[in-house]
Amino acid sequence: MSARILVVDDVPANVKLLEARLSAEYFDVMTASNGTEALALASRAECDIILLDVMMPDMDGFEVCRRLKTDPATHHIPVVMVTALDSPADRNRGLEAGADDFLTKPVSDVVLIARVRSLTRLKMMTDELRMRAITSLEIGMQAPERSAVSDTGKGGRILLVDDRQSSYERLASLLAAEHTVDVEPNPTEALFHAAEGNYDLLIVSLDLNNFDGLRLCSQARSLERTRHVPILAIADPENSTRLLRGLEIGVNDYLLRPIDKTELLARARTQIRRRRYTDHLRDNVQNSIEMAITDALTGLHNRRYMESHLATLAEQASTRGKPLALMILDIDYFKSINDNYGHDAGDDVLREFAVRVRKSIRGIDLACRYGGEEFVIVMPETDLHVAGMVAERLRRSIAGEPFAVHKGTKRIEVTISIGLTTLEQKGEAVADVLKRADTALYRAKHDGRNRVVSHAA
Repeated sequence: MSARILVVDDVPANVKLLEARLSAEYFDVMTASNGTEALALASRAECDIILLDVMMPDMDGFEVCRRLKTDPATHHIPVVMVTALDSPADRNRGLEAGADDFLTKPVSDVVLIARVRSLTRLKMMTDELRMRAITSLEIGMQAPERSAVSDTGKGGRILLVDDRQSSYERLASLLAAEHTVDVEPNPTEALFHAAEGNYDLLIVSLDLNNFDGLRLCSQARSLERTRHVPILAIADPENSTRLLRGLEIGVNDYLLRPIDKTELLARARTQIRRRRYTDHLRDNVQNSIEMAITDALTGLHNRRYMESHLATLAEQASTRGKPLALMILDIDYFKSINDNYGHDAGDDVLREFAVRVRKSIRGIDLACRYGGEEFVIVMPETDLHVAGMVAERLRRSIAGEPFAVHKGTKRIEVTISIGLTTLEQKGEAVADVLKRADTALYRAKHDGRNRVVSHAA
């Protein structure tokens, strides 16, 4: 999934250089020559990451970043300051303004691309949570945006993993000015400690004795309890290559020794603020789903949620010029299942069907029970060809293995019919997309069931 990068610099040569570097890595690049233009583009949600110069004539980069991070509409957009200023005071001023990173020119291509890719993954995850939270807001849940922009990032719980006493004693002392800090000098115990501690931030030394700090970071990303906890890596300057590898496997930020106190605290606050914001989004979405918009039988989203969220997805697809695929699925001869085996068996089939649907789609896809034995799957940034392959895989998954009913005492054959279409016209009404998919479903039923039929936009 290609990110859209906004490059902000008043020097055309600098813009062209960054544009060439990023375009070579298949990012979509937008440009702005001043702060006012950048703020306007960001407010229209037209970018995923902002690369921001500091020295500009109308408004310097520090002020642009401050405005971005205090605006509820743009505070979630990652900002990387790319500038010739290289003093610790300048770097800390940028971080205090809310920048996610501060890179000094000349920036190597490897460092730049690694940082952009890392922030792209973070932005994609946050965007999905934000879209679902927006839908939740429509049914009365409280938006987390205003509390996020006012959060100081202080008062967090931090686990510091470092086996050099002189190092962890100094770091813990610095961090204790704003946070509660636990130190784990034994890296083999660190993952267990992290999983049990409900931490807001993990700080991991990559210079551990007889232990690979990157492996610890990777394990933290793979474990459910620590998957969403931000990681700040610390390394000696000669290990900068390993830090770039860390960004690829999920490290959120890094520092090189010797550690500056102000920079350490600023980066810790940034990560803790983001953790609290995404946690609030997840809680918001989870509570709203459980309370009002989940189908009780299957655990999938219900029709009410789908209709609201589909409109959000369609608007985003239209704005960004991306495809959006939608399929309607219907369980064949479902009435006969209820008639021959009872409604309890029908419920068993619906529950198992939902399980198989979840296994066949991505986390960013939307699956819901549309009504009765009909279901809808919405797939962002997916064209008709790819969606057709997903639909066929799902059809085979249903037909390929009988469904257990009556607590496993009986097994029955089940098939499905699928109608598939895409939204590709900017501003198209979602009702028209649903109607096309329903027409394709009717053809699948009419042509013999147990098949996928596509209807091009």
